[in-house]
Amino acid sequence: MVGSSHEALHRIFQKDPTLLTRALQRVLDVPFPEPREIAALNVDLTEIEPVERRVDTLLRAETDEGTYLLVVESQGKKDERKRGSWPYYLSYLYEKYRCEPVLIVITQSSATARWASRPIRLGFPGWDSLTVRPLVLGPDNVPVIADERQAERDVPLAVLSAMTHGRGPQAPAILESLASALRTIDPDSAAVFVQFVDSCLADPQAKQMWRDLMTAIQYFWRHPLAEQVREEGREQGRAEVKAEMTLRILEWRSIPVPDDVRERVMDCTDLDQLELWAQRAVHATDAAELFTEE
Repeated sequence: MVGSSHEALHRIFQKDPTLLTRALQRVLDVPFPEPREIAALNVDLTEIEPVERRVDTLLRAETDEGTYLLVVESQGKKDERKRGSWPYYLSYLYEKYRCEPVLIVITQSSATARWASRPIRLGFPGWDSLTVRPLVLGPDNVPVIADERQAERDVPLAVLSAMTHGRGPQAPAILESLASALRTIDPDSAAVFVQFVDSCLADPQAKQMWRDLMTAIQYFWRHPLAEQVREEGREQGRAEVKAEMTLRILEWRSIPVPDDVRERVMDCTDLDQLELWAQRAVHATDAAELFTEE
């Protein structure tokens, strides 16, 4: 079970390796060649010396232009020690596999993304003996996917969007769109993606909203995360959960909820009606807009 955003941010590429090359091509506009095959490799870079060194995720991509090693590092904050470890990883992997390594850093922080994007230059002024230029995926370049149809077209990319943008005013639309899109893929893959997103949502309100959304999806309860949800007392009737989620979206977006609106929503037991209200809550500017055109 993935228990942290650090794990989820790089393991999503183990779940869907092609997402990584798509992100390089579409998000960063890097002309990475289309892979014929991608395989996960052992992430242990330990040598004989009693010093253990591991990358987060390591993939081998076979392309018409050659074989590349995709080194994925999940980075939560600035860490100047990486100026030494990242060049080491790339040099060691090139020596071991004799193919070109590519360093990709993924982060939820704009400040960390800016820091990680800076080239690492080893040498003296005017002469670099070694230069490392990480490719960085973060909230400033990963697209915001808040449209259900767009999310359905590329569910893994929508998951990455939720993992990097799961806070702020756009979060309800992002999470609602992803929740709908997850229903279009196989339940086992969807359950894994559910856990990745849950692990990355640092905002308590966003995490609660996501878990409220997931209680309405039957396969969610087959996943180990469901035990945690049950322990925290969130196993409720589907109608009650959907009603509370609708009100929570409004409150999270700082939209006042009058008592009559709250009562009407909580008294409703029609799941289709509650689903419609939840969708309207994502874009409404006034609580009364939930009931328009009825």
